[in-house]
Amino acid sequence: MQIDKKDIEYIANLSRIDLSEIEKETFVYQLRDILSYIEKLNRLNTETVRPLSSAVTATNVFRDDTLESSLPFEDTQMNAPAVHGVFFKVPKVIE
Repeated sequence: MQIDKKDIEYIANLSRIDLSEIEKETFVYQLRDILSYIEKLNRLNTETVRPLSSAVTATNVFRDDTLESSLPFEDTQMNAPAVHGVFFKVPKVIE
């Protein structure tokens, strides 16, 4: 695919971007380079390459979701500044 100045002007118009003549020429060369590189990549034989979902091998570090015993109810309220029955008392935050 060949990119020329009209293509850049069309894209700039769609993007509502004003480009100078120097910028248009620069983008023509840059997009040509990018497209030529993509063409090189498309010519590669990748039939034997397995699909890759991530470049980094990572393992799940979460623990198993198993039911464990928790603190006794009295211990959870031991350091609370105020309690009311089974509830923690907190300062009123809404007037």
